[in-house]
Amino acid sequence: MKSLALTVASAIALTAAAPSFAQSTEARAGAEISARVSPSEFAPSVGVLELNQPVVIEGCLEDVSWCQISFDGQTAWASAEYLYVEEDATPVALVNRPGSLSLQTVTVPDDDATQSEQNTAAAVGATLGSLIAFAAGGPVGGIIAGGMLGTAAGVASVEPSEQTLVYVTANPVETIYLNGEVAVGAGVPTEVVAYDVPDQPEFRYLTVNNQTVLIDAETGTIVRVLR
Repeated sequence: MKSLALTVASAIALTAAAPSFAQSTEARAGAEISARVSPSEFAPSVGVLELNQPVVIEGCLEDVSWCQISFDGQTAWASAEYLYVEEDATPVALVNRPGSLSLQTVTVPDDDATQSEQNTAAAVGATLGSLIAFAAGGPVGGIIAGGMLGTAAGVASVEPSEQTLVYVTANPVETIYLNGEVAVGAGVPTEVVAYDVPDQPEFRYLTVNNQTVLIDAETGTIVRVLR
């Protein structure tokens, strides 16, 4: 598992002063997340952004919930809950600055393809709830002090063994659908059923939005996304 522990300040200063950014802004990923073909957690992935990977923000939805990005020669979408920029060397959560970013507002056509992606969960039944973006801070703001660029609260210090990874891969379970991007540090609602892992009771596992994850058995925090 890639460690999220980096030598940086654990607090993110979300200052009252509104930073101003150019139309094309470089941002970074605050967690390992999927880059998607359209602005929906149910849309197909075109790649994975690594923790702190730089991307260019081409524009965002009006509410800055999703942003269109360029990286590695391709264009995709990423959840703004897990993107950040720096102002005077201070990390600033992108989703918390919707009124101050001088960025193009991108409008997504409500065509059949986009509607189909956004309604994937509805096709198999209603979503069971929402992932909690970086569990300690709750969903508000998404990127939180002590989460982004640091160790997300509740992440287990024990590495899953190879035996555990083999077991989980060999024993797939039916996916459940939750609103929100699947990422290490995000919290799974307590009412969601997860499955025991033999030999490592500190972990449980389940499949969320078609992605198998290991969670901390006590906190429900995602500690590994099996890609």
